[in-house]
Amino acid sequence: MRIYLDNAATTPLDKEVLDTMMPYFTEKFGNPSSIYSYGRETRMGIEQARKSVAKILNAHPAEIFFTSGGTESSNTAITAAVRDLGCKHIITSAIEHHATLHMVEYLDKLDVAKVSYLKLLPNGHVNLEDLEKLLTATEQKTLVTLMHANNEIGNLLDIKAVGELCKLYNAIFHCDTVQTVGHYPIDLRNTPVHFITGAGHKFHGPKGVGLLYINENVRIQPFIHGGGQERNMRAGTENLYGIIGFAKALEIATDNHEADSAYVGMLKYYMHEELRKQITGVHFNGDVLGQSLYTVLNVSFPKSERSEMLLFNLDINNICASGGSACTSGADSGSHVIRAINNNPNQIAVRFSFSKYNTKDEIDQVIAKLKELI
Repeated sequence: MRIYLDNAATTPLDKEVLDTMMPYFTEKFGNPSSIYSYGRETRMGIEQARKSVAKILNAHPAEIFFTSGGTESSNTAITAAVRDLGCKHIITSAIEHHATLHMVEYLDKLDVAKVSYLKLLPNGHVNLEDLEKLLTATEQKTLVTLMHANNEIGNLLDIKAVGELCKLYNAIFHCDTVQTVGHYPIDLRNTPVHFITGAGHKFHGPKGVGLLYINENVRIQPFIHGGGQERNMRAGTENLYGIIGFAKALEIATDNHEADSAYVGMLKYYMHEELRKQITGVHFNGDVLGQSLYTVLNVSFPKSERSEMLLFNLDINNICASGGSACTSGADSGSHVIRAINNNPNQIAVRFSFSKYNTKDEIDQVIAKLKELI
């Protein structure tokens, strides 16, 4: 039996979410752009999903756009900030998700925007004093793009503090919230942010569906052109069952947030303590006991002949964990996040990430196997 501890990469689909989606695979199959009853039925499903998501995030339904996932959402927001909102300067960090990093590098290479990278604190948090210095020093319109929770080490950004700084210096703020939508209450009416992103598969929804929030005061052009779906902002026939599943998964996650977050957080801290007690020389990456995502624990083990093949050996023993982001098409080139904050060649970093379906017994089994392998 497999033990799955890579929930920051993707989560198993909730059975209740699948049940809600199923009618849209079968009898409710109409194209939402069609004017007859089949189309009106599915259009109603999409718009109800939009209203549900907007209500949970305390946004207006007109600010919610459905996409293929977090990568498309971040690419859209960053491109629009430069192309449509006049941003010539981008401030980001070296530990962002590649959906952000590769996009800003591309724009930098095109010479349409200059990119500045924030200094990092020793615990992996971005340096907000450095952010203010950079905002003060620039005379150009600026985009600040920083993630709410780091997908590899779990560090949480003070999104309101960054938003207030951006407001003060008239900067555009895009926040990659892929790891936090569905895991924390988000109140967009009272958060100074222009764009946020989400992905259904991070909170027991389906893959291939995401969210882009665009503040009602922002006017941008489409990223994908064609038939004018998503109120002319994202052309292409909608991922109907994905959208239905996204909304249902977010509803379940919100309703059960208090109990689920307490349980999952307990698993994280239990594993942290057991590793500390039972394996000599372990090191934890990021602000693990402070401002940190309750679903992620990033651990560095002492490098040895045995530990160098640790992820491979865990896989052989039916334990799923990762060395970093799962969004690199299976390539294991090491973690850019770990290199930026803890570039120790004598350590092997492994990310364990948890969900409501994990158990303490599974943690005990994993630690016993780690002791054997190391």
